[in-house]
Amino acid sequence: MRSDPRATTESGAPIRSVEVEIKLDVDADAAPPDWSVLPEVAEVTVADVRELDAQYYDTSDFALGRAGYALRRRTGGPDAGWHLKGPRQGAGRVELGWPLGEPGTLPAAVHAEIARLTADPVQPIARVRNRRLAVEMKDAAGGVVAEFLDDHVQTRDEATGTERSWREWEIELGPAAPDDGEGFLRAVADLARNAGARPASSESKIGRALGR
Repeated sequence: MRSDPRATTESGAPIRSVEVEIKLDVDADAAPPDWSVLPEVAEVTVADVRELDAQYYDTSDFALGRAGYALRRRTGGPDAGWHLKGPRQGAGRVELGWPLGEPGTLPAAVHAEIARLTADPVQPIARVRNRRLAVEMKDAAGGVVAEFLDDHVQTRDEATGTERSWREWEIELGPAAPDDGEGFLRAVADLARNAGARPASSESKIGRALGR
């Protein structure tokens, strides 16, 4: 379950969260289902439109990616900043987050974290721009059960210049997710498939941006 993105840690330490989500590919004209039919969902909010722009980084031989990590600097949205996503652990992935800092500069705290993974310098490997429509599914008490993200993605592989675009849906468990979160996500996936969604062709945006 993902922690509250507003949570803070001690000074200088990254914000830590855990993502538990499903990712699905959809056609450009697909209409999202009515999530309020789910027993756990009492309210569905109006979509919040977010213009996200992320630069992904790795070493020349993709040491981070080969180890299951993804490093990015992203602007736009409520969690703008540097993010380091770790390998999948069970149903989720741990994500560490730091403030944006200055463009083109790797913050010292981020450098210290990735130094545990590789001694080689990192460089831009892909740009991922995303027009995101974010909707919260809330329970009767107003807690966020899950967030539905309707992503319209455009990417560029910095090494080859290859550009790609697609649309995908992500559904991520929120702080008020039910105890059987995986069961809830299965029900969500069933609704999504009935609306035309299909299994994602890649596990991550950066993987797809690089043709993986």
